[in-house]
Amino acid sequence: MSPETVWNLEQDLYPPVKMLLERQGYAVKGEVGAADVVARRGDEPLVIVELKLRFSLGLFHQAVARLTLTDCVYVAVPKPAGKTARRALRDNLALCRRLGLGLITVRRDGYAEVQCDPGPYAPRKSRKKAARLLRAFDRLQGDPNAGGATRHGLVTGYRQDALRCAAHLAENGACRGAVVAREVRVPTATRIMRDNHYGWFARVRTGVYALTEGGAEALKHWAHSWDSGQD
Repeated sequence: MSPETVWNLEQDLYPPVKMLLERQGYAVKGEVGAADVVARRGDEPLVIVELKLRFSLGLFHQAVARLTLTDCVYVAVPKPAGKTARRALRDNLALCRRLGLGLITVRRDGYAEVQCDPGPYAPRKSRKKAARLLRAFDRLQGDPNAGGATRHGLVTGYRQDALRCAAHLAENGACRGAVVAREVRVPTATRIMRDNHYGWFARVRTGVYALTEGGAEALKHWAHSWDSGQD
């Protein structure tokens, strides 16, 4: 098969998948009942493979339905190329594992590869990520974001802390970072103003910061998102 093979039909995936299974001693037949591919090896459970040209919700629905027939169900798709496609492959591989499905990819040279086998899957919990999420939850004052909103322009705990620092400078003029930290109860105030991630602060001299015009505008723009959390 040509290295430049482009998959136009689902049935084009059948020969590589059939060859893969036959190398493992299976007898393989296509379009048996509702299944795209059925393989049998002795008295072992049947293997079912659903062929598709791309990942889709319908593919996963179809494969999950086949789990009523056997625990050995695979989905087979062309192996995607490119950075974005590889990321999508990784995400769909994780989904296959969560659903107890196997995944076969077919390269452009016609070689079929098993990415994962069917079976129960228990994802490992990340205590570090869970702790980070909990810290972000506790740091965020009030509920300023609508669930499902885009990431751009979201109110974060960091932004709220920066706004508190800006509000103190707006009211009191240039101040030392330690004073701001104490007054607004933001221990990282000096670092926030020094890093100046949003362009709201200007250093007057070592350890002393003032509010910029951008900071004053930010206080107006984000007024709804931070003062509700103040005592």
